Amino acid sequence: MIFMFMGEYHYSIDDKGRITIPSKFRYELGESFIITRGLDNCLFIYPKDEWNNIIAKYKELPNTKNARDFMRFFLSSANECSVDKHGRINVTSPLVQYASLKKECVVIGVNDRLEIWSKESWTDYIKTNEERFSDIADQLFAPNL
Repeated sequence: MIFMFMGEYHYSIDDKGRITIPSKFRYELGESFIITRGLDNCLFIYPKDEWNNIIAKYKELPNTKNARDFMRFFLSSANECSVDKHGRINVTSPLVQYASLKKECVVIGVNDRLEIWSKESWTDYIKTNEERFSDIADQLFAPNL
């Protein structure tokens, strides 16, 4: 069976940038994993094997301005981290600022990765896009639904 990250979990981030990772995901993440800037002002967390797949794809990209710009954005903030004995990770200050993480946060599973959102950003994202999700599903999966 292939594991897939899924679900929505609400946690608080403390003043030191520590946030809990859901216990059901810790084993699949492994002893260490990668956290980086994601898209849509959230953070992405990848297990090492998924991260290595992404890096292999990046190495195949042409040396264009767009490729360089995106790699700078994505890779410059990447950090290897691990879960402490309390089930938390330490999010660096630049990543906290990028994702506008304050007190309330949402950790979601998205197939091959986890995402960390500020609660406000996640709520806004869902509210702004909820009417589009049906159309998106029709475009992506129409023959299969």
